[in-house]
Amino acid sequence: MMKINYQIKMEEHLDRIEKSGDTPRLLLHSCCGPCSSYVISYLADYFHLDVIYYNPNIYPEDEYVHRKNEQIRLIEELETKNKLGFLDSEYEPDVFNSIAMGFEDEREGGLRCGECIKQRLEKTAFYASNHGYDYFTTTLSVSPHKNAQLINVLGFELEEKYGVSYLPADFKKKGGFLKSIEIAKEHELYRQDYCGCKYSLAKSENRKGSRA
Repeated sequence: MMKINYQIKMEEHLDRIEKSGDTPRLLLHSCCGPCSSYVISYLADYFHLDVIYYNPNIYPEDEYVHRKNEQIRLIEELETKNKLGFLDSEYEPDVFNSIAMGFEDEREGGLRCGECIKQRLEKTAFYASNHGYDYFTTTLSVSPHKNAQLINVLGFELEEKYGVSYLPADFKKKGGFLKSIEIAKEHELYRQDYCGCKYSLAKSENRKGSRA
């Protein structure tokens, strides 16, 4: 199956929005401050943008809180064309544990990660549909370690399920990932060394141990 360039698909949406003169409402799921830095800076020119921080996968809880606080600080510090909002969520590790059940031995980026992405995207789509947003999307595709094709397929499936438009994206394109690193450095954001869940933490610690 030929891969779709979702960066181009997003640019087509943004071009239509710009020509319309409207400023739609977008609910942006964010995994962390550093990944969101470039995405927010980019999209806030086109949307009234609220960031939803829903990441029950993150372990342990103090790591979750640290990342959330960095996300809030970034939103407060960024200067954007349109005002930004922040939506907090409950820390629900049991939700992640339930979807990871049976996938404990999966490799990083495998079926467990796919279920995790789907669950966070679905929460975002559900909230967007019930609170009058025009679009929803996620920062996840800015990472070179995330499967943008999968993320976008899931996004369009949820668009049909919940009746709210999904904004396709592959934010790592056109140097997006490198720009996110630059902005994160400017704001001295905490950059984690593992994706978030207890399985990725264990893998990170194993790598550190092998280098010791």
